[in-house]
Amino acid sequence: MNEKKKSKTRMPEWAPSNADMTYASRIVEGNKTQKNISSSSAKRGETSRKYDLDILVDGVLSCNRTTLSKAITLIESNSIRHIQHAQELIKRLIPYSGKSIRIGITGVPGAGKSTFIEAFGCSAIDQGHRVAVLAIDPSSTISKGSILGDKTRMEKLSRSQDSFIRPSPSSGILGGVARKTMETIIACEAAGYDVILIETVGVGQSEVTVRSLVDFFLLLQITGAGDELQGIKKGIIELADMIAINKADGDNLNKAELFKSELTRVLHFLQPVSEGWTPPVVTCSALHGTNIDHIWQIITDFRTHTNATGLFQKRRTAQKLEWFDSMLRDCIYNQFFNNEMFSQAYKQSRSAILDGTQTPAAAVTYLLELIKPTI
Repeated sequence: MNEKKKSKTRMPEWAPSNADMTYASRIVEGNKTQKNISSSSAKRGETSRKYDLDILVDGVLSCNRTTLSKAITLIESNSIRHIQHAQELIKRLIPYSGKSIRIGITGVPGAGKSTFIEAFGCSAIDQGHRVAVLAIDPSSTISKGSILGDKTRMEKLSRSQDSFIRPSPSSGILGGVARKTMETIIACEAAGYDVILIETVGVGQSEVTVRSLVDFFLLLQITGAGDELQGIKKGIIELADMIAINKADGDNLNKAELFKSELTRVLHFLQPVSEGWTPPVVTCSALHGTNIDHIWQIITDFRTHTNATGLFQKRRTAQKLEWFDSMLRDCIYNQFFNNEMFSQAYKQSRSAILDGTQTPAAAVTYLLELIKPTI
């Protein structure tokens, strides 16, 4: 006869003074056999999460959003056990990718990137497209966590069956682009999303990382964010294929038009990032939907132009090389720290630097000499 599971009732740490037992929670003792199985599995170093690649591939290709999320979780995993499976997954999805327009969207915090992306994404869906949003959130340097709240800001877009929103932590990567962004793009394209929007954290000149991953780079600007000279600094503007001045509504409309004229003059003195294409400057209001369709038409014209000149395919080839270089750097980095001898030497060098017995330059030279026989 099965024994009745033991349970106990516990009140929360805080409850009203006149609270009855409806505030209490009941704790049921788990299955001891299952607990022992999980414990023994952990001792053997087995991961509790299993991935069936056939199921993942079939689910992604049939645009099952739950399965796509699981596939991206596998891709983003830093576990050594998952890396090989992730690369096999990408290998099987690549033949179904490459049919989208990849758009990077950046701007200073407060420029209204999330609001703009929702309005722009809904506009693209209304025109028959399927939209995937990769929203990169800044990671805390203290807790290492991220709020990942962009999806809550895109309430209308997230309800559409033709959209997929994936918040990801930046994990300290310069430019605010997650380390596995390119692989995630491949997965979304294989799922049938033909418009890929990459929202960055907006940290300024380090956006060159974003530029190397996308076909079209959109810079969102606003008036009143410091002096106008701050807004026309060369570093980031010369990377843009278009500049959109957001929040051009109400009392801000005249200021936005004035800023548009200033930016247009500045662009005449800069080398276009896309050959034969002069970056247009437009005003818009994501909140009211003003000029959003016009921006989509400009991107469509850009794709037509770059396809005709061969620049689109040239940029896609460059993206593959950037993907290769990035993956190579990551693999070398991971192999170094996963090697017990090198990892120990690294820790010793850090201690020596703190003790003042070794300079940083000498420590680097020592570590390079140590790994030289292996490369």
